[in-house]
Amino acid sequence: MEVDSVFYTDHSGRVSGNPLLDQLPSYQSLLYRRKSSTVASKRRSSSRGRLGSSGSGKWGVSTFGRNEEKQKSQAAERRVREQPKTMAQKRRDETQRLEENQELGRLGQLRLSARRFLRRLREDAHEWLSSLKLWRGDIHLIEGMFGTGILSYFSFLRFLVMLNLIIFVLMFSFVMLPIIIAPTASGNITYNQNDGGLCRVYPSSARRGLVIFHEHITDLLSGGGFLERTYLFYGYYKVDKIHFPNATYNLPLAYLLVTITYLFLSLIWIVKRSATGFKRNLVQDEDRFQSFCNKIFAGWDFCITNENAVRLKRSSLLYELRTDLEEERIKQKIADRTRKERCRIYLIRLVLNLFVIAVLASCFYSIYIATVFSQKEQIKMKKENFIVDLVYEYLPSIVITVANFITPLLFSVIINYEDYSPAFEIRFTLMRCVFMRLTSIGVLLFSLWSQITKCDKEHCICGYNHKLYSCWETRVGQEMYKLTIFDFIIIVAVTIFVEFPRKLIVNYCSCGLAKWWGQQEFGIPQNVLEIVYGQTICWIGTFYSPLLPAICTIKYIFIFYIKKVSLMHNCRPATRPFRASSSNFFFLVVLLIGLALACLPVSFSLAQINASQACGPFVNYNTSWEVLPATVSQLPHGIKTLLFALSSEAFAVSFFVVTCLAMFYVIALAGAHKRVINQLRDQLAMDGRDKRFLIQKLCQAQKASAVKSPVSKSQLSRSGSSPSYHTSFSNNFNEAVFLAEPPPNSSTHV
Repeated sequence: MEVDSVFYTDHSGRVSGNPLLDQLPSYQSLLYRRKSSTVASKRRSSSRGRLGSSGSGKWGVSTFGRNEEKQKSQAAERRVREQPKTMAQKRRDETQRLEENQELGRLGQLRLSARRFLRRLREDAHEWLSSLKLWRGDIHLIEGMFGTGILSYFSFLRFLVMLNLIIFVLMFSFVMLPIIIAPTASGNITYNQNDGGLCRVYPSSARRGLVIFHEHITDLLSGGGFLERTYLFYGYYKVDKIHFPNATYNLPLAYLLVTITYLFLSLIWIVKRSATGFKRNLVQDEDRFQSFCNKIFAGWDFCITNENAVRLKRSSLLYELRTDLEEERIKQKIADRTRKERCRIYLIRLVLNLFVIAVLASCFYSIYIATVFSQKEQIKMKKENFIVDLVYEYLPSIVITVANFITPLLFSVIINYEDYSPAFEIRFTLMRCVFMRLTSIGVLLFSLWSQITKCDKEHCICGYNHKLYSCWETRVGQEMYKLTIFDFIIIVAVTIFVEFPRKLIVNYCSCGLAKWWGQQEFGIPQNVLEIVYGQTICWIGTFYSPLLPAICTIKYIFIFYIKKVSLMHNCRPATRPFRASSSNFFFLVVLLIGLALACLPVSFSLAQINASQACGPFVNYNTSWEVLPATVSQLPHGIKTLLFALSSEAFAVSFFVVTCLAMFYVIALAGAHKRVINQLRDQLAMDGRDKRFLIQKLCQAQKASAVKSPVSKSQLSRSGSSPSYHTSFSNNFNEAVFLAEPPPNSSTHV
C-alpha cells in the first residue's frame, strides 16, 4: 500500500498521528488554551484534534457531529424530489430506502407510513391555508414588481386588517350579539332605570321636523344626530343584565372584559410577530463586516421582474453601500474630533432640539385651543351653514393633520445641521414624527377630559360636567370616529388631487421644473406612520365606539387598493432603501408604542373618571372598573378567596421574584449563547487558516514529489482509485485556484 505523502495511514486505512496536523493554526491555538489543563485532558484533546481534519477541538467535533446528524435526519424526512441531488443519487437513495423498509417489521412499516401520511397532510394543509390568505395574488404581484421592502408595508396592512377584524368579532360576539338575540331567544333585558336624578338626564340630539339633506351628511360625518343612539356608540348600550332561560348575562362585565381582552390580544400578537424581526435585526447589527457581506453577496432581491424595479434595486444597493461607507467615515470623523469641535456640535444640537421642542409645544397648544373652541361651538344650538358646521366639527382633526404635514418637513431640514450618520438621521427623524403623531392624539384626549371634568362650580355633582356632557363617553367616541373618517378622507384626497396630477405633470410636461420635481416617491415609513396613527385611534375609540374596528377594517381594505393603484401608476419606490427585515421590526415597534399610548387613556378613563350616569352599561357604578370587584364579591367563597389570593401583595411579590429569576436565567442563557457564537466565529476563521495551510502543504508536497521522482504522474494516475485525500484532491483541483499567494520556496515533505 502506498504511503500518502501528507497523511500517514496504517494498513487498516485509519489516520495515525501526523506532525503536519500538529502544525495547524487551530491545533496550536487549542494547545495554547489548554496549558493549564491536566495531562489526561491534553491527550484527549490532542487525539480529538488529530482526528478532525480542521482541528476544531472537543466541543467543535461534538457540535459538528450533532449538526451533521440533524441535517441527515432533516434530509431523510424531505421528499426525494426536493433534495438537491442528481437523478442517479436520488434513484440510489430511493432504492436504499425501499430496502430498509423491507427489513422493517409490519409495525415499523405502519409507523413509517403513518408518519409520512401525517407529514404530507400537514404540508397540504399548510399550502391550502396559504392559498386562503387575504390578497395573496396582489401581494405576490407587488413583491415581483417592487421587491420585499414595499411588500412589507402591504403585509403590515394585511396584518392590521386581520387584527381589527378579530377585535370587531370580539366586540360583536360578547356585547352586541346578546342584545340582538335576546328577543328571539326568550331573553329578558334589564335596562338601567332612570330615577329622575339630575345626572340621569340624556337629551336627544336627533333632528326634529323637516331635515335638510346636507344635515344628514353632517350627521354621517360627525357621528351625531341619528347616529348618536345606535350600536355605533357607547351610549346605546344601556343594559344591565340579560336574563336567558338558563343563564343571566352580565353585559357591563362583558363590556369591560372584552376591552381588556382586545388590548391584551393585540399586545401578544404584536410581540409574537416582532420576535422574528428582532432576531434578524440583532444579527444584522451585530457585525459591520457581516453587513457588508450580506449586501454584496446576498443583497439582491430575486423576486423582482420589473425593469424599472431592477434599476431602482441596483441604485438602492449602491446607496446602501455608500451609506455604510459614509457611516464609517463619520465614525472616524467623530473619533478624530477635538474638544472644541465636540462642544460646538453639542451646542448646535442643543439649540436645534430646543427649537424642535418649541415647535412641538406650539403644535400641541394649537390642538388644545382648537379642541376647546370646537367643543364650545358644538354645544351651541345655533347652526350657521353646512360648511361652517363641518369646519367646527372637524377643527381638531384639521389642526392635527396640518401639524402632521408641517413638522416632518421641518424635522427633515433640521436634521441636516445636527451632523448625525445617515442611518441615525432616518431613525431619529422617524421617531420625532412618531412622537408628534401619537402625542397629538393624547393632547386631544387631554383637551376633551379637561372640558369634561371642568364644572362651573368648584365641585362637580356627578363627577363630570353633566350639563355639557351628559354622556361624555359618546362624545369621546364621536371624536375618535371623526378622526378615523377624516384620516381616510385625507389619504384619498392626497392620492387623487396630489399624486395623480403630479404624475401627469411629470410625464407630459418637459419643463425643467417638472423634471426636477420628479415623480412621487412611495415612502414606506411615512405610509406606515399613517396607518399606525389610524390604528392607535381605533384602539382608543373601540371602548367608546364598539363598531369602530369594523369601520377601520373597511377603511384599511380601501387603503390597500388605493395604495396599490397609486404605487402601480403614480409613485415610484423610494431611492433610500428600507430592508424588509428591519422595516417589519420598525413597523411593529412603532405599533407597540401606539398600543402603549392607547392603553394609557383607556385605563385612565376606566379607573379614574366617573362613568356617565345617563347612558352606557356602567350607570350603576361610579367608575367602569367597579363592575369587576362587584362581580367577584358575588362569587362563591372558594373562588373569591382564590381570586383575592391571586390579587394579594404576597402573590404579587412572589410572582415578581419568580419573573426576575426567569429573566436572569434567560439573560445568562443569552450570554452563554453569545459566547458560543463568538467561539463559532473564531472557529470559522481558524478553519479558513487551516484550509489555506493544508493547501500550501499539499502543493509543496506535490512539487517535492514531482522533483524527486519523474514518474510521479504515472503513480498518481495508478492510485486514482485509492481513498487517499491528497491524490484525489490534487487530481481534481488546480493549485492556482486555491492559493491566495504563492507557496514558500522551501519544499516540505512530511
